[in-house]
Amino acid sequence: MENIGEIDEGFYSRQLYVLGHEAMQRMGTASVLIAGMRGLGVEIAKNVILSGVKSVTVQDEGRTEWTDLSSQFFLRESHLGQNRATCSLQQLSALNPHVRVSAHTGPLDEDLLLQFEVVVLTDSSLGDQKRFGELCHSHGIKFIVADTKGLCGQLFCDFGEAFEVLDQNGEMPASAMIQNISKGNPGVVVCTDDQKHGFSDGTKVSFSEIQGMTELNSIDPVEITVRGLHSFSIGDTSAFSKYERGGVVTEVKQPCMLNFALLNHELLKMNDFGKIIRHKTLHLAFQALHSFVKKEQRLPGVRSQVSEEALLATVRELNAVAQLEQLDEDAVRNLSFTAQGDLAPMNAFIGGLAAQEVIKACSRKFMPLQQWLYFDALECLPQDDQLGESSFSAVCTRYDGQIAVFGSAFQEKLERQKYFLVGAGAIGCELLKNFALIGLGAGEGGQITVTDMDFIERSNLNRQFLFRSQDIGKPKSEIAAKAVREMNPQVNITAHQNRLDADSEGVYGYDFFTGLDGVAAALDNVEARVYLDGRCIQHQKPMLEGGTLGSKCHTLVVVPHLTESYGPAKSSSNNAIPLCTLKNFPHRIEHTLQWARDQFEGLFKQTPENVNLFLRDAGFVERTLGHGDAEALEVLRGGQRPANWEDCVSWARCKWETLYNNEIRQLLHCFPADQVTSTGLPFWSGSKRCPHPLTFDPNNTTHMEYVVAAANLYGQIYGIKGTTDVASIRKILEKVHIPSFTPKSSVKIHVTDEEMQEDKKRGSDDAGEFNLLLFCVVTSPTLKMSFSHCLCVFAPEKARLEELKGKLASPSLKSSAMQMYPMDFEKDDDTNFHMDYIVAASNLRAENYDIPAADRHQSKRIAGRIIPAIATTTAAVAGLMCLELYKVVLGHKNISSYRTAYINLAVQYFVLSQPSRPQQFQVSYSSIHPQPFSVRLSDCVGDFRDEIYEASERISSRIILPPSHRPDCLSLDI
Repeated sequence: MENIGEIDEGFYSRQLYVLGHEAMQRMGTASVLIAGMRGLGVEIAKNVILSGVKSVTVQDEGRTEWTDLSSQFFLRESHLGQNRATCSLQQLSALNPHVRVSAHTGPLDEDLLLQFEVVVLTDSSLGDQKRFGELCHSHGIKFIVADTKGLCGQLFCDFGEAFEVLDQNGEMPASAMIQNISKGNPGVVVCTDDQKHGFSDGTKVSFSEIQGMTELNSIDPVEITVRGLHSFSIGDTSAFSKYERGGVVTEVKQPCMLNFALLNHELLKMNDFGKIIRHKTLHLAFQALHSFVKKEQRLPGVRSQVSEEALLATVRELNAVAQLEQLDEDAVRNLSFTAQGDLAPMNAFIGGLAAQEVIKACSRKFMPLQQWLYFDALECLPQDDQLGESSFSAVCTRYDGQIAVFGSAFQEKLERQKYFLVGAGAIGCELLKNFALIGLGAGEGGQITVTDMDFIERSNLNRQFLFRSQDIGKPKSEIAAKAVREMNPQVNITAHQNRLDADSEGVYGYDFFTGLDGVAAALDNVEARVYLDGRCIQHQKPMLEGGTLGSKCHTLVVVPHLTESYGPAKSSSNNAIPLCTLKNFPHRIEHTLQWARDQFEGLFKQTPENVNLFLRDAGFVERTLGHGDAEALEVLRGGQRPANWEDCVSWARCKWETLYNNEIRQLLHCFPADQVTSTGLPFWSGSKRCPHPLTFDPNNTTHMEYVVAAANLYGQIYGIKGTTDVASIRKILEKVHIPSFTPKSSVKIHVTDEEMQEDKKRGSDDAGEFNLLLFCVVTSPTLKMSFSHCLCVFAPEKARLEELKGKLASPSLKSSAMQMYPMDFEKDDDTNFHMDYIVAASNLRAENYDIPAADRHQSKRIAGRIIPAIATTTAAVAGLMCLELYKVVLGHKNISSYRTAYINLAVQYFVLSQPSRPQQFQVSYSSIHPQPFSVRLSDCVGDFRDEIYEASERISSRIILPPSHRPDCLSLDI
């Protein structure tokens, strides 16, 4: 971001929903030094550059060696013997055009470090860490140390003696609607029961829109004490006016000040609570490792007993001072055995965490690490019986750093693997990078198949690092496959553009799945994960699964017969917005945005699709009459087909009047502002906001934005070209006739969804007839009948129905009707009027109900259902998934070796735990005492034959074969 204050929202789209504009602007002023360009250093640099700081300088005096290729994804064999920083510069610079990237090939010194706001050391000596740490601490420079050795890693942060965190967790401020406030000391605030208030003790809150006890609207933020899920107490309210109705309470985030000590050895952040002793031991072991390197000028020998004994002796000496009650000596031995290892998944995880700490240092958003973190995956190590005839010595190959940990036999097994990766987005790109570096499928007989139906968009470039601007519009899977071939030319990879669902089972069927060793899921929706999980269960294949949400991530490994599967989709109905809330009683901006999205889908997608279906499907009329779908009232509602652009503007203006004036007036006619319930309480209270109608003003920006967007979209579905010339549109509006409207006492408005469903059941018989009458209006440009006329003439007699059938069956109706052009909502195209319509429609409805409006950025996230994303979390989750991959390929049978992870990098929340075991079911007594039983399938009839076969195979936990492969005689134990 070369110009401070200017943020490329197209490029940083998904990250902005994690960090926000203010934090991104602060990052745009920061210069960062990253020392060391081996695998860990380049991972940190990649993530920091993608995040959008002002500049990054990468420093390294060293030259490329074979072991570097094990995890340094921007180095090639042609770079051997050349400076690592220089060789990485071009690729790093291409990641983000807004960040200046430079290389420094000289040594670190004071003059260099003082040029930066943040300094990161990787692959550094303890002496350098202490010397440069003191320098940075004394000059207010944020200082980070990151290191990995084999399957162990460490991270350290020192942000000075007075580091201010402006937002500790990055979550949206909690808010709630108020039901009642008592007068007393303390006063008790009761919130509406439609959702929990979400506050905690000590939270500071502000009040707004309260009627009656208006004193609260103007006071400074007050600290609360939680009393229940829907209530809390505040200060003395006894002198305030009596509470009447309404009001919103909102959390006010408070900054906090942190004091970082210089190399404080006491502040250790735990991440796997089954390894507390191990991580305390590793704190001493890394110090001992530095002492060993300083003395021997090398790392401990691979699986060297002499080195292991020397390192362990030093740890015991250090513990004489540290006084740990217990040492994990096995961890020290394993660290010594594997310290020469350089593993891409470890660097991905620690590199993701370290880069997130750089972002915190630059943005002052999120809670930084205080101050040490140790992580290990020593449970990945092969057991003695898994080593085979294996060598751990370097043989000048790109996998030397991995062979030093797992041995040559395991490397050969990795290269023979056949894996299926579903998804080539953010996590998919990171997984493919790791796959290429570790050599998955890179040998004879090995294969990676990747499928992704999506094409590259500009918003992908900020975190899907295998793609560049010249790749926009190209298939993700093809470009990702090409990129990993450049990283490792030995990788065997095939790219597909197929959606994984029932329709693609011809491609990904029995033969395909039985030929796999495993599956990796890099998907962005639950339904696809559930489907893939089901296929893996069916074919008894292991699955690696991971997902992210902003700074949060999770991983899951599914091992057949050992760990729990992903399982069926959990119902999200509890989070669904009630229909009556959307239609008549919104009280949050999320409600008005969903309403606007529904309007878009109904007007510009569903109606044109139904018209086109009528034109090409002879059975459309009969089906509509048959199901009596009352919801089609909203889909098919419309008027005459527009003849020109002027008609489109007229329609948009009339639609504005209907939505923001007439319907609100009708609602207030049914439920006046002073309406009371049967219990005597105000109807418009709690979560029900009393609306007010709007009056159209051609000089009001939002009013005109709605008309411009709606008219253009309406014209597009009919093939009529529009304009954005506001002056010309205003002239057309001067001639538009707005029909008068009088609220009707006969109209019923539902207060609850249950009430709506009951009326829907009672009225379903007439719905089909009414829908078809409306449909005539939409499809025929010659049938001069408006929607209001439909309301007048509609009568549900059989004679009327027969007459309507005749009109729809008339060849002249179809011949006069014309094809329409449905719209598929696309949030990232700022020229298609889609978000223009959503933002204007939502904010106008918000104005109806006195709900604070949302800007375009916030509206796009909510209406577009955008998942916030950032490169740091993506890198970390892919690293964890690939650590589980090691275990799966090795064939670990002990469930304690595997890990399920739940992590929030924003607040240093880590939960790594043993996966759950699969559910056990006892079908019958015969599950314990099986009895043999045989059946000949050819004796069974038709579909019953298939049902018997498939049920029997599921009971026996066997793979269900396709019909052509099924045996005639079936043996069962039942």
